[in-house]
Amino acid sequence: MTDLTSFIAGLPKAELHVHHVGSASPRIVAELAARHEGDTPVPADPAALADYFAFRDFGHFIEIYLSVVDLIRDDQDVRTLTYEVARELARQQVRYAELTVTPYSHVRRGIPAPAFCAAIEDARAGAAADFGVDLRWCFDIPGEAGLAAAEETLRIALGEQPAGLVSFGLGGPEVGVPRPQFKPYFDKARAAGLHSVPHAGETTGPETIWDALRDLGAERIGHGIAAARDPQLMAHLAEHGIPLEVCPTSNVRTRAVASLDEHPLPVLVAAGVPVTINSDDPPMFGTTLEEEYAVAARLLDLDAAGVAGLARAAVHASFLPPAGKLQLLAEIDDYAAGQ
Repeated sequence: MTDLTSFIAGLPKAELHVHHVGSASPRIVAELAARHEGDTPVPADPAALADYFAFRDFGHFIEIYLSVVDLIRDDQDVRTLTYEVARELARQQVRYAELTVTPYSHVRRGIPAPAFCAAIEDARAGAAADFGVDLRWCFDIPGEAGLAAAEETLRIALGEQPAGLVSFGLGGPEVGVPRPQFKPYFDKARAAGLHSVPHAGETTGPETIWDALRDLGAERIGHGIAAARDPQLMAHLAEHGIPLEVCPTSNVRTRAVASLDEHPLPVLVAAGVPVTINSDDPPMFGTTLEEEYAVAARLLDLDAAGVAGLARAAVHASFLPPAGKLQLLAEIDDYAAGQ
């Protein structure tokens, strides 16, 4: 396993399901909390954050997540956060990442949409120049905020059109937030050329995934682990090549799955469902993309060649242009051959 850990550490990767604020390192979160001490429940001590990030259930996770979102008060905070996320991705040999960004949460806290988009784009340019990381954006509707949030997210996406924007998503709680109500917004986003990547089937059943496919035109599914309960759905995903963005440790930390040993990843893979391995909100869940690859390797009994296959799957499922895909696939092949 030591050799495999070393192989994973050096493996060129793509990350397709990682949240913008949820990727803030304990150092950055603590610095922001110290800046706003007395006006936030978030501890300013990095060591205390592990206890703060101990989630009782998915609802508690959302509550804590939003308290961290509330620390991002201006466009410089946005720029710093984004740039530091890229630094950590680069440390893990991530060459390309699609960050799930929720502009509505920041705009409603007083950061103007143009300033927010300029900040993430400035960080994207810095990440490419300084770290060699190619960042792209999925603008995400916070489902718990309802249709007003969907309207505003779409307005920002189509009005600002930041250069890195590639997709349109839907996150937050699934329970009590039906997917079909967001159809008009996804229709308009798709008509404008954005890809559809909603969360579905994380804390609800297979029907939520069916809704995301039928009503939202999903091209990838965020999480989607409930598909393992529906053989017909798994067959559909396999036949149509619709990938799931699987985040094993996240599912355990939010209590969506009881334990890693009970995670449905092996069931999905055995059914031929395309899967990618991702980290979701890594510092909050005490993980990294490297560790998620190691978890997947254990659950699927993979050797180095199998792990390289996971990296290739992420590239194939990404929204990189064809030339970019070929370049990153070649880099993965060269690395694997050299090992």
